Amino acid sequence: MRQAHTPGNKVFAAEKLLLGRMMESLGNPPLRIALWDGQEISRTDNPSAQCVLIRDRGALMKLIANPEYWLGEMYTAERIAVQGNLVDFLETVYRHLPRSGQGKKSLLAPFNSNTLPKAFRNVRHHYDIGNDFYRLWLDRRMVYTCAYFPDWTMALEDAQIAKMDHICRKLRLKPGETVVEAGCGWGALALHMAMHYASKVRAYNISREQLAFARECVRNEGLDGQVEFIEDDYRNIRGEFDVFVSVGMLEHVGTDQYREFGEVMQRSLKEGGRGLIHCIGRDQPRLMNPWIERHIFPGACPPSLSEMMEIFEPYEFSVLDLENLRLHYAKTLEHWLQRFEDSAGRVAEMFDPAFVRTWRLYLAGAQAAFRSGDMQLFQVLFARSGDNRIPSTRDYQYVA
Repeated sequence: MRQAHTPGNKVFAAEKLLLGRMMESLGNPPLRIALWDGQEISRTDNPSAQCVLIRDRGALMKLIANPEYWLGEMYTAERIAVQGNLVDFLETVYRHLPRSGQGKKSLLAPFNSNTLPKAFRNVRHHYDIGNDFYRLWLDRRMVYTCAYFPDWTMALEDAQIAKMDHICRKLRLKPGETVVEAGCGWGALALHMAMHYASKVRAYNISREQLAFARECVRNEGLDGQVEFIEDDYRNIRGEFDVFVSVGMLEHVGTDQYREFGEVMQRSLKEGGRGLIHCIGRDQPRLMNPWIERHIFPGACPPSLSEMMEIFEPYEFSVLDLENLRLHYAKTLEHWLQRFEDSAGRVAEMFDPAFVRTWRLYLAGAQAAFRSGDMQLFQVLFARSGDNRIPSTRDYQYVA
């Protein structure tokens, strides 16, 4: 709650000094900071610049101590408020954050390894909170990964179909080919491959909520003989396939598990097989935002391209094509955030107002991160080394 503007609540010079140092550590973003006693500290001459209101001294001290974590905590608790557009505010912050010298591994990484029990707990935390919640703001196929907008004005539903077609064309799927999918979400891509490319798909997932939805879709579409959804971890994939695909799952694997992930690809692909990995990433190695890691995606770590090579290099896979779709993800998140806001009242009834603020900040922050270049979206197409059965141009990726 806002504290009364009494003399005892005035901001001291030492607090202002610490606040200034905090802003310097964030790269001095051009923001205005309004304090609970009516004072304002500005890092810009622009009176219409983004403004954040800090409502009490305790919130200020927490922000000074660890702004990357406590910004989320204090926003959720309503002890700070953003006056203006939340996405624009967060993009301003991200664009000024120092990024050099961040390519370091954490000393705690071995203790945060995504073992099988941890992977199950992490999935329960995020993906198994209820299909009814995700139905409120995803498209009708429940695709929870970056869409693809050949036309920037197209609807989200059409852009998600375009994304799935873009992936299938890159993989040059042929009728009758076998596909294994590591992490399948609510099953949209597996169903799309079977329905529109006559592929036979086996998809692995450990989210019970997602699998329940996916299996119902298989029954409704009459695809029981073409699509099989298996409740199991990617590490337990068995069999050989023409194609390996993983969309939106690698960021949950953990970089210390990448060699094992590559070994799974190695044993799963037939001679002449090929694959595609689609994942959120970064320009250089960096730890996940601690607030996001705690409240939204425990165990997640978006990789840099150098980290991703730990999947390919030990097993002599050749990278055939790399595409960065980060602005497409920013556009996807714009749609998701608007749909989420339209359903905020219903979300509050399902959970509580603090949950609404948490997910609002997460979705807005993700949109800002992709807009600012803090986050990337990589699609990496690969095949076995020395396989010359590849097109001579990229035309096949764009011609239906």
